[in-house]
Amino acid sequence: MELRQQIRGFVVENFLFGDGAPLKDDQMSLLDNGIMDSVGVMELVAFLEGDLGLGIDDQELVPENLDSIDNLVGFVTRKRG
Repeated sequence: MELRQQIRGFVVENFLFGDGAPLKDDQMSLLDNGIMDSVGVMELVAFLEGDLGLGIDDQELVPENLDSIDNLVGFVTRKRG
């Protein structure tokens, strides 16, 4: 499965209960639009570490890395090097 589809699928299933309609595009802020809260960030990190095999440092827990599908895809791609 493509990385973008995998991340989008996780967000839709876990934060939008299977209804992707509120996620209008991949640049949309997950935090500012109420799709994900601070607990959701921890769930997302668990997904990135567990399912995608990333190691994430505390200083990487910033919106620039985690606040949209686009940001997440870029972050994972950079981490995988």
